[in-house]
Amino acid sequence: MPEIKTRPSRRVVVATGLGAGALLAAQIVPSHSQTRSSNMEATIRTGSDITTLVNVFTVEPDNQQKLVQLLKEGTETFFSKQPGFISSSVHAGKEGGRAINYSQWRNAEDIENFRKDPKFAPYIQRLAAIAKAETILCEVVEVNHA
Repeated sequence: MPEIKTRPSRRVVVATGLGAGALLAAQIVPSHSQTRSSNMEATIRTGSDITTLVNVFTVEPDNQQKLVQLLKEGTETFFSKQPGFISSSVHAGKEGGRAINYSQWRNAEDIENFRKDPKFAPYIQRLAAIAKAETILCEVVEVNHA
């Protein structure tokens, strides 16, 4: 029987720059759904039926709380109202120098569409004024549970 080789979808991105400790040592701010319900949880599952957007921010420790507030505000006033938005979680690194925004979207096209919205540019400028960002478009390829 010939060996079957599978190829990852073209949206798969290997997120090597995150560093395992950054997510493990993070203070989690609750997720918000499109209905803005704060008591929902992000669902992490393999497959290409959703697209994950991970933003890793590097910030001066004195500005971390300001960054977290700005990320929460962006979710509540802009992202959660965009077509295709599923959920968003903000993680504040306990060391104070980083924050991560993990958001789930229906597909990559919905992400491209919100980036074209005129309201997005002023928001991203506010973020860039206090933090450096790395954006990684991902597909979850493995999930493990205890």
